[in-house]
Amino acid sequence: MTCRVIAVANQKGGVGKTTTVVNLAAGLAEMGRRVLIVDLDPQGNATMGSGIAKGSLTNSVYQVLLGDASVAEARQPAKEGGYHVLPANRDVGGAELELVHELAREARLKNALGEVLGEYDYIFVDCPPSLNLLTLNGLVAAESVLIPMVCEYYALEGLSDLVTTLRKVRVAVNPKIEILGLLRTMFDARSNLSQQVSQQLARHFGDKVFDTVIPRNVRLAEAPSHGLPGLIYDRNSRGAQAYLTLAAELTARLESATPSLSH
Repeated sequence: MTCRVIAVANQKGGVGKTTTVVNLAAGLAEMGRRVLIVDLDPQGNATMGSGIAKGSLTNSVYQVLLGDASVAEARQPAKEGGYHVLPANRDVGGAELELVHELAREARLKNALGEVLGEYDYIFVDCPPSLNLLTLNGLVAAESVLIPMVCEYYALEGLSDLVTTLRKVRVAVNPKIEILGLLRTMFDARSNLSQQVSQQLARHFGDKVFDTVIPRNVRLAEAPSHGLPGLIYDRNSRGAQAYLTLAAELTARLESATPSLSH
């Protein structure tokens, strides 16, 4: 099976990007898939949510982007998730300034991942909630983008901005990139607004909207403070069960499709 490199991105913060990355990785690992998370966010939430202490890192994605370490040297196993993490800490924020005058700076991550594509079935890139050089590295490295979004009015505006950004990336640096799907997160079925926005998404994006909906769930929100994916922290919670369903839907979409070329 060809390795699928998927950027998880949304320029709006607080939409469940990291929660999606960590729980999807755990769900796919449970299904026997080999998974790597690339944490590109200087906050390092995917790193901490996987049980890795970001304060004691010798190497992180920062060293990888600068060419001072390989992915194989910097990656770490998640404490209990069954997947690997290319971790991040605050140093990563400095990578932008240090790379600004470098050639092909937007392709640093893609080139580094090229050495380990054969070792994984899925690589998820957790992008920061802004369009900067880190996010651009994620979008250049990926073949597709998974967009988590909350069904609120302003989310549609943010989605429009992201779609515009992806068009520019496709023209300028990565003609292969496409939207894999839109994922409705933190969904409140009792809210009329949530239902209306959800219907609008379905109308505009059709089968690009995942059938699986992630509910607003306290146990998912608690899990990162324990350094665990929600699937490990409380497998029977509604949120964890939804991510297991999403993992199955994702593999059904991608693994039954015609394999794409490796990078």
